[in-house]
Amino acid sequence: MELYIVDAFTEHIYEGNQAGVVLLDRTAEFPNAFLMQQIAAELKHSETAFVKKINSHLFSVRYFTPEGEVDLCGHATISAFTVLREEKALPIGKYTAETAAGKIPMIVEPDYIWMGMAPGKLIKELSDEEASALYQAYELCIDDKPATFQPCIVSTGLPDILLPVDSIDKLKHVVQSKEEIIRLSQRHQVVGVHMYYPELSTQVTAQCRNFAPLYGIDEEAATGTSNGALTYYLHSQGRISKQDENIFIQGESMGKPSIIISRIGLDEEIYVGGNAVISIRGWLKD
Repeated sequence: MELYIVDAFTEHIYEGNQAGVVLLDRTAEFPNAFLMQQIAAELKHSETAFVKKINSHLFSVRYFTPEGEVDLCGHATISAFTVLREEKALPIGKYTAETAAGKIPMIVEPDYIWMGMAPGKLIKELSDEEASALYQAYELCIDDKPATFQPCIVSTGLPDILLPVDSIDKLKHVVQSKEEIIRLSQRHQVVGVHMYYPELSTQVTAQCRNFAPLYGIDEEAATGTSNGALTYYLHSQGRISKQDENIFIQGESMGKPSIIISRIGLDEEIYVGGNAVISIRGWLKD
């Protein structure tokens, strides 16, 4: 099995969000789930994508964290198709990633990889009581919420809590109660918390931080699915328009600055994209 480490959502090595990518031979079956989890744990990155080519335009992808399998991972998908483009000469064009979350449309461009999201869904707006518990888990209070934004659960493939704050300073200096966020993530049946400051300028749409300790990820440097959910929410609130190129900054608090871009098409399809660079390549021993 061919192994790669990729820095996603960046143009620079050692920045962005690292993912493992394992390419399987076309004639091989996926290894058993326990072995794939062991490989993910050995690599120690938040997610590792295992990729099998089905035909010229269809690829089957499975994702593992050190804690277990997940249905979908944005930065690992961007990483996987970057490897296919750079190492396997995958032509520029449209493809499909078959995942546990469904079939995901992919667009491979010379500089960007774009990943289609599942249709956006507002699962729930949180009550003030529910929101207060979340803010307190970050040593904040509900008064730190922007007046025109409401904490909510949104999914474009994976459900996340979108938690707005009213200043970049508060975003930078939050302190997470890990055990409390694990408890609240289980209670709300979400992957984690995507905290954001809605800058909504021409240069930056939002500054973000992402926390998923339920899945062994205390903080993540770049999350495609979460920013897809945020794209859907901001559009539903009339804050961004169709065909805008939206820019989300994430990972700076970890020393892993990342740039995630998104856009909404005329038919309201959501795509998240970005650059990625390969930092390590090798082989896994059988």
